[in-house]
Amino acid sequence: MWSRGLLQQVVRHASNIRQAGVLFDVDGVLLRGGSVIPAAPRALRKLVDRNNKFLFPVVFVTNAGSCLRHHKAQQLSHLLGLQITPEQVVLSHSPLQMMKSFHNKCVLVSGQGPVTQIAHILGFQKIVTIEQLSEQHPLLDMVDHSRRPTSTPCSSQILPQIQAIILLGEPVRWETNLQLLIDVLLSNGRPGCVYGTQMLAQMPVLACNMDLLWMADAPSPRFGHGIFLLCLESVYKKLTGRDLEYAAVLGKPSLLTYQYAEQLLRQQNQNHKLSTIYAVGDNLMTDIYGANLYNRYLAKHHSKMMSGTKLVAQGTGTQTVMAEEELAFAAQCRSILVCTGVYNPDSPLPGDQNVSDMMLHGCKHLKLEPDLLEPSHVVEDVEAAVDLMLQQESSNT
Repeated sequence: MWSRGLLQQVVRHASNIRQAGVLFDVDGVLLRGGSVIPAAPRALRKLVDRNNKFLFPVVFVTNAGSCLRHHKAQQLSHLLGLQITPEQVVLSHSPLQMMKSFHNKCVLVSGQGPVTQIAHILGFQKIVTIEQLSEQHPLLDMVDHSRRPTSTPCSSQILPQIQAIILLGEPVRWETNLQLLIDVLLSNGRPGCVYGTQMLAQMPVLACNMDLLWMADAPSPRFGHGIFLLCLESVYKKLTGRDLEYAAVLGKPSLLTYQYAEQLLRQQNQNHKLSTIYAVGDNLMTDIYGANLYNRYLAKHHSKMMSGTKLVAQGTGTQTVMAEEELAFAAQCRSILVCTGVYNPDSPLPGDQNVSDMMLHGCKHLKLEPDLLEPSHVVEDVEAAVDLMLQQESSNT
């Protein structure tokens, strides 16, 4: 436990310099479904002053994406008993704001929740949903017999040719989404036409959230968007003989997500440089891998800066979206793994082949490195993670 004197020492140091920032995962770290993990309120109380203002820059980074940013901030504020602003929240789709080259294209959006509103807020101007596509082409969705049209459909709605696909998160009707996404991919954006026999290039696909599993109220992890992506990739490969390619994959462990989150940390810190970012998560494949990948990126960045070489940042995918002058410059990112979510300390760590099977579905162009699955620290829960962070920062005073 922290002594009052030591805590006040850290508080004084933090209020003057704020060399550290914190990235909190949500599910499995702070929440289990709609329930608050008991350690979470205790942990966050140690990071606020008497007016409930955060002593350090804090951002909540989640691979959830079926809601609006301000709604997630309201939910966290209500459950955790603190005032959390939308500027402290990063959802899996948040970095799409920076991918301006797609904002004027006609995009098909798959997911659940207010997908049209989400896409508009992110900057997309021409949006088609799976539901709109199904309504215009009712003969395409034939799996559910009860939904098949009983007469020849006649639709006066004319949708433009689709130019890109945005996968915001796992949909509700997987069979409908899989069928219509394949129709769009194989018809070059004209799902009412027959499949193209000579497709020279695949339509751009941007996917948010690679999580295979996530921790909710159930005793074992639940399917995440990564499982849906795995299904889509398998169907595409079976029908075409080719791998499905992604223009970008966002959400943890994408570098772009961590770059975006660090920008938010710096904004809270009046744009002052941070020395250390502490990234707290429960999932080796996303939280830990991503934080360690970003730590290595920061080391390369500082090395390039010392040599005068410019470094261009990329997300997980092929789209270059941020130049060196736009990036933050934290010295390091330390990963902290908690045992209250997906990670089970009693289970063996995944081997090399398991890592490839669990992650390559979203990033086949990456060379996966098992050492990036090794957290800087393993602790019991988020309160222990905060105690560790405060201890580390007190030693720097």
